[in-house]
Amino acid sequence: MTPSSTRGRPRRATSPISARVAHAVLGAVIAVLWLALPGVTTAPEVPVVLAPAGPSASAQREEVEETTTADLVLPLLAVGAAVVIGAYGYVRRGRRARTAPGAPPSGPVTGVPLADLDERARAVLVAADDWVRTSREELDFAELRLGTEAVAPYARTVAAARAELTEAFRMRQRYDEGVPGDQAARRQALAGIVGRCVEAGRLLDEEAAGFDRLRDLADGIGGALEIAETRFRELTGRTGTAGTLLAELAGRYPPAARAPGAGHVEQAKDRLVFATARLNEARQCADRGEHGRAAARLRAAEGAIAQADLLVRAVGRLAAELAEAAGLVPAALTGAEAELAGARERAGAASSPGGELRARILHADAVLSAVREELTAGPYGPLDLLHRIVRATAPVADGRAGVLSAAAALVARSAVAAAEDFVAAHRGAVGAEARTRLAAARDAERTDPLTAEALARQARQLAERDVRAHGHPDAAPGTGTAGALLGGILLGPDATAAPAASFGGPGTRARRDPAPS
Repeated sequence: MTPSSTRGRPRRATSPISARVAHAVLGAVIAVLWLALPGVTTAPEVPVVLAPAGPSASAQREEVEETTTADLVLPLLAVGAAVVIGAYGYVRRGRRARTAPGAPPSGPVTGVPLADLDERARAVLVAADDWVRTSREELDFAELRLGTEAVAPYARTVAAARAELTEAFRMRQRYDEGVPGDQAARRQALAGIVGRCVEAGRLLDEEAAGFDRLRDLADGIGGALEIAETRFRELTGRTGTAGTLLAELAGRYPPAARAPGAGHVEQAKDRLVFATARLNEARQCADRGEHGRAAARLRAAEGAIAQADLLVRAVGRLAAELAEAAGLVPAALTGAEAELAGARERAGAASSPGGELRARILHADAVLSAVREELTAGPYGPLDLLHRIVRATAPVADGRAGVLSAAAALVARSAVAAAEDFVAAHRGAVGAEARTRLAAARDAERTDPLTAEALARQARQLAERDVRAHGHPDAAPGTGTAGALLGGILLGPDATAAPAASFGGPGTRARRDPAPS
């Protein structure tokens, strides 16, 4: 693993240092070789003669020993030089290999135009995010059947891959903010993003074969099928409950308040239609002894069940958040009035009769008046009211009303969760920009709720834009296949030949054979 202190740096940032060290060692070897060569090349031949013992014989023995020593120097130095050159070449090749997305690059990134490298970084970010999401989904099914302890090594692998991906998203967010500003440094930042994503894929690819052995779907698919079918039946009932809950919310809240959950029940049902067909095919294949095909159909069904579960849970969570926000609005208004009172005291003590603080107080006062009117008129969106109260009061608050912090945290948590659900259920169409903002929102959620909420709203808007631009996949209506392609459950674009996304990185996630049309 890469030390945490160096993970944020571009992968090739240390290569010049290694090159200098290797060149220095090679230079030293050549220097010693040069010094040794005169003694080797000018040594006289030693004839084999019989001479009496004496000074001349002793000199000959010394000369023979010196010549023998010199003869050994050249081979040793040649071997040493070859080792140094070979090691240096190996290190260089290894470092270059870690900067590629799906396959090793043909050369260093310095020769790639910045725009092309930027596009490459975006593409591999999207791919790596999908690798991690899909691997986590399949891991959850394996854990249900085999237990937490059995899947622990693979859970650690997924966590390590997610850590690499998280750092890549952080680097991308800084890049989008204009940091670093120098073009050469920006090129290295993009190379670092690619390197992080490639490392995440490598970690997952290395464990894919072992994970397959753990699940043993080729020979033991029966138990996994039963778990998937049980979850499917349970989820079918919960989907109907979620539809009833949305109808109840429609009677209490305006459409804008219910918007984060709009369409979730219909999409969940669509995923379940797809899961029904794939579960039936998996059972039929297993009965015929076609375990490989059965495993492919099962994995597609599992992916659909996981997304349907996510969508249904989102409806229940939204209902809980709206209820919590409705209960918090009166207290938030009281807290905001207390903050405004303190701000007025500070403004009155100021020497200047005008100023920025007074303008902010006037703005906040107007917002709070509008909020009170909406509360009286009804119906209203409680999360939206909290959002407005917190945003208007934040510039003048000094922290005396703790309820505003709780309101900000609730609004941020709701916005981040809504964006996360949308991206997960439409990841076949969502691009790098939306995913990067979502990752930044998750990072900021605990420390800066206002920033987290703004980033999450932006992520949702960008993701919706991507889905509109992508359009609806071309697939047979009523089969749920279009939703499976849009959700990244099937690796399209051809619905008739698309394999199911599975645990693994770029080299293994599509290893299972395609499901039939």
